[in-house]
Amino acid sequence: MSKRHLAFLAAFGASFIYGVNHTLAKDLMPTYIEAYGFIMLRVLGAAILFWITSLFLPSEKIDRKDWWRIILCALFGMTINMLMFFKGLQLSTPINSSVVITLSPVILLILSALFLKEKITWLKASGIAIGLVGALILILFGAKTQANAPNIPLGNTLFIINAIAYSVYLILVKPLTAKYASVTLMKWFFLIAVFTNAPIALPQFLEVQWSSLPPSVIGVMLFVVIGTTYLTYLFNVFALRQLKPSTIGAFIYLQPLIATLVAIILGADTLTTIRVVAASLIFLGVYLSTKRKKASV
Repeated sequence: MSKRHLAFLAAFGASFIYGVNHTLAKDLMPTYIEAYGFIMLRVLGAAILFWITSLFLPSEKIDRKDWWRIILCALFGMTINMLMFFKGLQLSTPINSSVVITLSPVILLILSALFLKEKITWLKASGIAIGLVGALILILFGAKTQANAPNIPLGNTLFIINAIAYSVYLILVKPLTAKYASVTLMKWFFLIAVFTNAPIALPQFLEVQWSSLPPSVIGVMLFVVIGTTYLTYLFNVFALRQLKPSTIGAFIYLQPLIATLVAIILGADTLTTIRVVAASLIFLGVYLSTKRKKASV
């Protein structure tokens, strides 16, 4: 199997794990652990795993000029991104979270236009507008609350901030993936993230009654740390070596399908007309904004 095929497989694996995570992580909050405490568990667990992994691989020295980019990657990819997503998931629903984050390719396009001076055509501009309308419908006209979702509009807004932060991370990390090994990057990203998350997340982490957690809850926590954090970030960085950020972003479309199926099967969420309409607009907007012109013959 070629490296490109492995990259596609890694991107698919990451999206599949993320899709399952929407429901599994949601079920633990806030009964067993608060959103920010969950983030502390993720970054601390991932940092330990990546540093242990690095012991079995060749050591790499980071160039001094790259440290600022590494710190920014940790800030956007492992701090703002995670804090907004898990707090949003606590306030909103698994299906909403999986739908809203599909705006990431649209946000990537906007950021590329602002910082990389990429041209936005009328077709792409229309796609951006339609996608944002879909997100606004979900936030403004969807259900405000439901069981285990106390503030859905605020949660959905946090998902958008999460998508923006993750899009910035993808742009920042791309040059680094061509220079350093995946594990080298991840061990530093997550070590830095332990300290950047600690002021907000550590107090909730210390409140968890670890000795009284049921085995099933511990199992889900292990899945979130090993699967949703360690493996997905490793998979995505590996995939970025062979694929463009926009290609990686396209795999995000799998998440609503996987998350919706898992949420409905487990009885954690339901489909509504508003969600279907909003998702349709977002998907249409993403399709138009990322559509490429056919090369002339």
